Amino acid sequence: MELPPAACPPAAEVRPWQSQAPLLLEPGIHADNGLDYRHRLQATAAGWPIRGHWCVWVEPVHASGPAAIWEKRWHQAVLSALGTWQAHLPITLVEDPQRAQVQVQRRRPPLLNNRASHGRALLQLQQVQRGESWQLEPQITVLISPGQAQTAIEATSLHELGHAFGLWGHSDQAGDVMAVHAGPKPVLQLSARDQASLIWLQQQPPLQQAKP
Repeated sequence: MELPPAACPPAAEVRPWQSQAPLLLEPGIHADNGLDYRHRLQATAAGWPIRGHWCVWVEPVHASGPAAIWEKRWHQAVLSALGTWQAHLPITLVEDPQRAQVQVQRRRPPLLNNRASHGRALLQLQQVQRGESWQLEPQITVLISPGQAQTAIEATSLHELGHAFGLWGHSDQAGDVMAVHAGPKPVLQLSARDQASLIWLQQQPPLQQAKP
């Protein structure tokens, strides 16, 4: 879903969100109904990091010649994953990272607890002025390693973008996009449990309004 640039105005000013509380809180007390994994999702101290509309920037292809082939494959895989989420959420792809709440970068994530991974989503909350209004926004950097097969890049992107769009938690079932452990076969479509969890999440109260 590509909309006019006015749908994603650039940030005129950005201020850090100040809080003494941990960024992500422990999952709330929700019963495990077997139909979704809401009981595993985490909110922030300012509320659920969700939006009615997301603006996403994906790192473009920089190389030329034969080297561009690998960057194009990465780019195509990420866009395919983004297209899957666009079937469930209002998302605009933008060319200017200043217009985005989610930035997807072609970079291997650094080690975390001495463990390597192919993808990672990093969340911050920031007070952002767009136009004349201020709002508290989730700002997410998604790191996707290029050193994978194209279907693996797509599956990794699909999972990490799920975090970026507010699913901060993991399912315990391998057939879900947001499974804590990937199964032997890449998951390239949202399961019924993924969709039900997303629908529930979008019905929760969003972040508190920022003050200038």
